[in-house]
Amino acid sequence: MIDKEFKLDYFECRQVLLQRLQEPVPGRIQILTGPRQVGKTTLALDLATQLGEATSYVAGDDPQANLPGFWERAWSEAEAACRHGTGVLFIDEIQHVSDWSARLKGQYDRLRRRNIPLHVVVTGSSALRLGSGARESLAGRFERLTLSHWSASALQHSFQLSPERAAFLSVQLGSYPGAFPLVNDPGRWSAYIRDAIIEPAMGRDVLALGMIRRPGLLRQIFALAASMPAQIVSLQKLQGQLQDRGALETIAHYLALLEEAYLVVGLEKLSRQEHRRRAAPPKLLILNNAILSALHPLGPPEPNRDPARFGRWVENACLAWAWNTGQRVRYWREEPLEVDGIIDGSWGAWAIEIKTSPFESAELRGVLEFCRRYPGYRPLVITAVGAEELATRLGVTAVSWTDFLLSGPPRAEPGSS
Repeated sequence: MIDKEFKLDYFECRQVLLQRLQEPVPGRIQILTGPRQVGKTTLALDLATQLGEATSYVAGDDPQANLPGFWERAWSEAEAACRHGTGVLFIDEIQHVSDWSARLKGQYDRLRRRNIPLHVVVTGSSALRLGSGARESLAGRFERLTLSHWSASALQHSFQLSPERAAFLSVQLGSYPGAFPLVNDPGRWSAYIRDAIIEPAMGRDVLALGMIRRPGLLRQIFALAASMPAQIVSLQKLQGQLQDRGALETIAHYLALLEEAYLVVGLEKLSRQEHRRRAAPPKLLILNNAILSALHPLGPPEPNRDPARFGRWVENACLAWAWNTGQRVRYWREEPLEVDGIIDGSWGAWAIEIKTSPFESAELRGVLEFCRRYPGYRPLVITAVGAEELATRLGVTAVSWTDFLLSGPPRAEPGSS
């Protein structure tokens, strides 16, 4: 079954879709999923306009989608538009269409039987609802793309920001593009994040799945996770802080659902022994720092006034960005040593220590010991701007957190491990 997920930013996703829509028809259905308010609808409308008259766009959350015959009319009009050439049908927010996966399978199979030159692109916000439906009914018929949370560099280019400003704002206020016109009005900005992103994600994408027996507990777990970014927290500790106590299995399940909703992820501990890995507490990441800022009673931290909290938010932003780009992100801890992040993927294999305040060489013992035990990984220290010298003097690659958020880790030189 073709079910490989590609996590891309807005501009990468646009390019990939354009390339795939140039392939022979009918190609595989393109399923575009991702967090709320990252530009899925904007991208679909943009491509529909660019690709011309043979392109059709319909929205599953449009009131007209509930009228009799909506589904059939959408397909007949799309087929009529491509009588003289290749066409594309965009179906936005398809999860609102009842029995969408089975109905989509039927239409796709009909396109293939009749050799109708129509590409199909569908979008939706909930990974679970799209993923389960696709796996059940569309095996071998689709490819999945994830339009992920925006990077600092995407903000820089889209809003004409300086690189330093884009990186700083991605830590303080996150990276939802729709919220950026409101950054100078904190009250409206926070209301937008809560009302347009957090509440729909929790109240529709997760709760509407029909798998949540205790929605109050889910919200408590989400609030607690948002109060402890980039911290290793045992499920027992989470359980102890909940007003509405839940079984450990329920807490773990709800954390997994929050990950599917692109809100929170619990990083695994790297261990050679599976039983130790499974028993280890997760390290909590919030996948967009806007959520931290909107929910914290004091708002975003200033690096000079609240350096500890700012450092924690930088760590969360750096590791979350790695996760959002499709890297595998874990942590490592063998008391008293610890490594903030272990990354595997297209960026290479890195052991990352994040230091936004002045530090001593002894504080790099964890990352150096880890790389001694796991020689396939390279050590990387992410520092405050201008503080890279200490790490480089110790022979450790260093990069400022602003540069990391803009470009990721340094490119590995040919032949290096």
